[in-house]
Amino acid sequence: MGLSGAIQPADLSSELSQTMPVLVAEDNPVFQSMLRSMLTKWGYDVRISKNGLEAWEAIQAAGAPRLAVLDWMMPYMDGVEVCRRIRTAAREPYVYVLLLTARTESQDLVEGMEAGADDYITKPIRFRELVARLRAVLRRSRLAEDCEPTLLQAGELELDVDRRVLLRNGEIVHLTPTEFDLLAMLMRHQDIPVPHAKLLRSIWGPEYGAELEYLRSFVKTLRKKVEEDPAKPRYIVTEPWVGYRFRKPTDGPSAAPLTLSI
Repeated sequence: MGLSGAIQPADLSSELSQTMPVLVAEDNPVFQSMLRSMLTKWGYDVRISKNGLEAWEAIQAAGAPRLAVLDWMMPYMDGVEVCRRIRTAAREPYVYVLLLTARTESQDLVEGMEAGADDYITKPIRFRELVARLRAVLRRSRLAEDCEPTLLQAGELELDVDRRVLLRNGEIVHLTPTEFDLLAMLMRHQDIPVPHAKLLRSIWGPEYGAELEYLRSFVKTLRKKVEEDPAKPRYIVTEPWVGYRFRKPTDGPSAAPLTLSI
């Protein structure tokens, strides 16, 4: 466990000087100290939790950070379980979650994404990469806060971009921040194929573009929430070798579900 790739203040723009509080949940005291020192240097308001239970309590407290960096393996409650609880909490599911993990198996990473993580970093952690991921999250959150009131509709889906609420047949569907951003982008481009690279760079940041399995895992979990039959999607369909397209259902034969998988 460790950090590498230390950077100097000149490497980053001034956008980091105005950031939201960050909860860092890590049980290793040395790593805690390193993260606190490095992130504080860039103006982050760093709040430390020493285990998963403390992290969950911090998230539930008034004025809790909307950005959480969670170590996967922690005492009392691991980072994935904390993430699951955040996503199922009726009070406030819109906390951006970044997982720190030593796991590299694809199935393990899919588990983290299905639990509701917005991103992950594998250990040993490179500080330059960590800062880039945090900056990407902040960009997305600011865009969400600054956007004009917009209502996107298709079939039984109604996406209120301003309030960040998805309704399906009038019922609220809880999406993670990343799932919401992904769906909003697809719905803004209804019936237009959106390439993999464009989705990755627009949602996660310019440093992305080739992580196709990463994108597929998010599309898979999003389909489970918006499709009646995720194996035969009506809305989020695959454009082979290109990307994904949000198809607006219409009456008639053309609306028959496509048997397109991830």
